[in-house]
Amino acid sequence: MYRVFESLDALVTVVEEARGVPMTSNCVVPRGDVLELLDDVREALPGELDDAQDVLDRRDELVDEAAQEAEQTRSGAQADAAEMLAEARAEAERMVGEARAEAEQTLAQARHDAERAVTEGRRQYTELTDRAQADADRLAHAGRAAHDRYIADGQAEQARLVSQTEVVQAAHAEAARLVDGAEREVDRLRRECDNYVDAKLAEFEDALGKALRTISRGRTQMWRGGSPNSVPAGIPNGRSGTGMDLID
Repeated sequence: MYRVFESLDALVTVVEEARGVPMTSNCVVPRGDVLELLDDVREALPGELDDAQDVLDRRDELVDEAAQEAEQTRSGAQADAAEMLAEARAEAERMVGEARAEAEQTLAQARHDAERAVTEGRRQYTELTDRAQADADRLAHAGRAAHDRYIADGQAEQARLVSQTEVVQAAHAEAARLVDGAEREVDRLRRECDNYVDAKLAEFEDALGKALRTISRGRTQMWRGGSPNSVPAGIPNGRSGTGMDLID
């Protein structure tokens, strides 16, 4: 490049020192010296300038090729994106379907367990109620039998004492005592029967309450996995979603 600059400077000097043509702005320069300097400039120019010129000549062609390649790349990227989106949607739909199927299966199992627990609770309630009623009837029958026996014993004793004039007053007192004792015994038996029946019913009420609370907690935890503002599928309107609905 220094040689190019030197040749250009020499060429400028030749032009500046050339003899001018009268009445014009032209000048007369030595042709040989000018051509020699121009050859030096041509030889000193690097080959990259020719390559650059070739690039400039092929600029439009290179731009078109780059645009075509960019369009192909964009089209391929759009096709890949559409395919990936379709695959993602299919996978999401499959996962949602599996989740719904699992939720429905879990809900059906929970309902089955709840219905079975309620049925078992009702059966136990019926058994306890029947047993308590049988015990109450048995105790009441025993109390009435004892009462009748005590009354009969009192009446017999009263009749025997009445037949003895010297012990009439004692007989009346003994008869009254026996009647009072029989009545107290009947009252005691009745209270024991009532207490027994009440205790059995309280035990069943506690057991049934625990079972219903357990069922309610399990169903509530299961329904909390859904949308906070949505109503779980299969729950009729007006239902609370707890085990108490199954008692109605």
